[in-house]
Amino acid sequence: MTEPKKGWLQRLAGGLTRSSKALTEQVAATFTKQPLDQAKLDELEEMLIEADLGPHSAARITARFAEEKFGKSVDEDEIKQALAQAIGDELSTRQGDFDPLSGPRPYVVLFIGVNGSGKTTTLGKIAADLKTRGAKVLIVAGDTFRAAAVEQLKIWADRAGADFVSRPIGSDAAGLAFEALERARAENYDVVLIDTAGRLQNKQGLMDELHKIIRVIKKLEPDAPHETLLVLDATVGRNALAQENIFGNQIGVSGIVMTKLDGTARGGVLV
Repeated sequence: MTEPKKGWLQRLAGGLTRSSKALTEQVAATFTKQPLDQAKLDELEEMLIEADLGPHSAARITARFAEEKFGKSVDEDEIKQALAQAIGDELSTRQGDFDPLSGPRPYVVLFIGVNGSGKTTTLGKIAADLKTRGAKVLIVAGDTFRAAAVEQLKIWADRAGADFVSRPIGSDAAGLAFEALERARAENYDVVLIDTAGRLQNKQGLMDELHKIIRVIKKLEPDAPHETLLVLDATVGRNALAQENIFGNQIGVSGIVMTKLDGTARGGVLV
């Protein structure tokens, strides 16, 4: 018998424990079995700011925490659950659905972000999930600058059972994207996942290449890419905000993927 699927808030609570273990242990040590007074609330707000939630989010979460727990003694599990609930409330209004199989065919997803953020791995995981749902998936190795990126993506494609297309290193990434989409239309693919070269957000030449990829895609599919996912590394903290600002303003972002949350207590930048 399979276990019931956890709700979004339950998954968030689990994720909070994993990704912010240092923070929750610090909070628990501060508040466990002690009445929650204003001095403790000020300390909590400072901890949240240090975890990169930012002053405004930290203030709202602290206020929410105070509404439920002020003047009470609480145990460690209550603290974690209360924090998860407060953070969940911050995020729930921003929650969206990513379901390529509910859109047009082929559904084109573009993955963008800086070097080392986890784009290729994220794409591979999404491809594997789509294949388990019966989708016909084409993976496009649009990072034509780094040989290792093509090899890594080919491994992911093989594992997922997805089809794969690439060009020699140094080739035109936009031309590859155009040919891949032509093939996807001709062969009735459900989803096209396009990897791109990692680029620093302040390198205009590389940003211009992304614009070119989008332009040539739109010649075949005016509404494509249907999703542009910005992959952010949680370990960089508030620097992720600068990345989102530049990529969002120059390229346009429809969704965010936050990676490496299990290896940092700075994932509060997501909030």
